[in-house]
Amino acid sequence: MGIEIERKFFLKNDDWKAQVTKKHVIKQGYLQSGLEAGQKSSVRIRISDDTANINIKSVDMTMVRQEFEYAIPLIDAEQLLASLCDDSVISKIRYHIPHGRHLWEVDIFEGENAGLQMAEIELNRLDEAFDKPPWVGEEVSDDKRYYNIYLLKHPFKMWSNLNSDTILSK
Repeated sequence: MGIEIERKFFLKNDDWKAQVTKKHVIKQGYLQSGLEAGQKSSVRIRISDDTANINIKSVDMTMVRQEFEYAIPLIDAEQLLASLCDDSVISKIRYHIPHGRHLWEVDIFEGENAGLQMAEIELNRLDEAFDKPPWVGEEVSDDKRYYNIYLLKHPFKMWSNLNSDTILSK
């Protein structure tokens, strides 16, 4: 069984930019969000630069979730995004930043979620120790608002009590 252990954080500042080793433009859409009654999983199509995959993930908005991911032809992914994902598409730029023994990913969201900036780290165990870079701020792994499936129905631009300045400074 595939398991994902992921922790999410706000950014304190832009110091991470000097340490970027890779950058990917990501567009992902959902065939099934997992937000409807009775659904136990989300089914996502993702294009990252010139590669594509289909991803099935349990809908629990927690740090530990079941996850299965498979490569699919790019042309199929483009067609699925265009014809079956409706308005359920999230666009972001993902940056890779190695720190200590781990790889951190910073997502800069675009479109309906413009202004949202998050750092993520994937771990092998829930209790795994990791070095937190100085540019990483408050952890929000337990806050469902920062999960992509939540952002589908509640885009960041619609949040009345938060803005990008608030997110970056926490």
